[in-house]
Amino acid sequence: MEVTDFITHSFEMKKLFICLIFYSIMLGVQAEDWNQFRGPTGQGHSVAKGLPLTWNRTSGVAWQVNLDGKAWSSPISINNQIILTNALLVEGHLSLEVLSIEFGSGKINWRKVLFEYDNQPRIHKKNSYASPTPFFDGSRIFVHFGNLGTACLEINGDLIWKKKFDYLAVHGGGGSPVIYKDLLLFSADGEKDPCLYALNKKTGEIRWKARRDSNAKKNFSFCTPIIINPKDNPLIISPASDYVFAYNLDGKQVWKFNYPNGYSVVPRPVFDQGMVYFSSGYDSPIFYSIKTGGYGDVTKTHLAWKTRKGAPRNSSVVIVNNLLFMAADNGVVSCLNSRTGLPLWVERVAGSCSSSLVYADGTIYLADETGKTFIFEAKPKYKLLGTNELEERMLASPIVVNNSLILRTEKSLWRIDP
Repeated sequence: MEVTDFITHSFEMKKLFICLIFYSIMLGVQAEDWNQFRGPTGQGHSVAKGLPLTWNRTSGVAWQVNLDGKAWSSPISINNQIILTNALLVEGHLSLEVLSIEFGSGKINWRKVLFEYDNQPRIHKKNSYASPTPFFDGSRIFVHFGNLGTACLEINGDLIWKKKFDYLAVHGGGGSPVIYKDLLLFSADGEKDPCLYALNKKTGEIRWKARRDSNAKKNFSFCTPIIINPKDNPLIISPASDYVFAYNLDGKQVWKFNYPNGYSVVPRPVFDQGMVYFSSGYDSPIFYSIKTGGYGDVTKTHLAWKTRKGAPRNSSVVIVNNLLFMAADNGVVSCLNSRTGLPLWVERVAGSCSSSLVYADGTIYLADETGKTFIFEAKPKYKLLGTNELEERMLASPIVVNNSLILRTEKSLWRIDP
């Protein structure tokens, strides 16, 4: 080979190498898995660009899949699959299942019944028997139906294990499972003995139970925990009735913060720049921002700010560039300075809403219970970009897959394209 040929060849190889790196990075962005409740960060953020702004039942729909049964769990995405749980109640017989739907076509790849019951516990009329969202840890799928069962599956639907953990749930299941390293975490805040479970994710065996250090009048809550400081000093943040708790990975309580008379806590907390943000639940919610760190009861020492105005009972918030957006149950959305709690704008955006806010590409998506999705800018001044109707009840939160939205309504799963 001539020297000039060698130099040219090396240059071309270098260009190819750079292109491959760039392509891999872009592919990673485009193929971002929405692997758990509230997405890859657990906080409602997506890196996707160019999402849809306009659609209805006939326009902008790549596909629609009719779903029998009733479930309010949000779907997740893994590789080219959309995974969701479902509950079928036929003549008094309850079947709890998980389904895989092909992202490209909407075709059902597989479905597997995991638990069956002829006697069903009572649940709240707004709840379903399949409300917790699955979790994908990069290798396996984990599904949870509260006290009705928990299971682990391969991505092709093959069952690895399934377990049932009895506790006195009130109003049914709600909190979604969380995987961190070899632990599967879920809250079991029932009528008695409220606690946080940690299982061995490989076997389903109990590793530990952290009993709630409180004397709440109403023990039941439905909150999904988060992990903060995952690379430095990981802590499990788990709101429950009357307190939010922080635990080490061995289940030992590190600190707790009191919100008096808070119960039935639903919104998942968020973490940003050393602060944890959460709502106290029913009956009259208060939204709190607290500083992390400390030991023992930090109620009197770690409060940053709190507000009652516009605090959500059900919807989880998002934080973008020091702006905190939250939706009250009546559809009033507030934008606050996340560091100070000072309000920047308050607008009635939606009708009654339970789903959580989703952020992507400078915009926020909020679905209300009538099936309308509202899109507004994530900025300190309110600007509505679109209102889109599917004319079907919706409590599940939207998810982002590539530059598409996947929406679960009462009877269907929809893929919305730009």
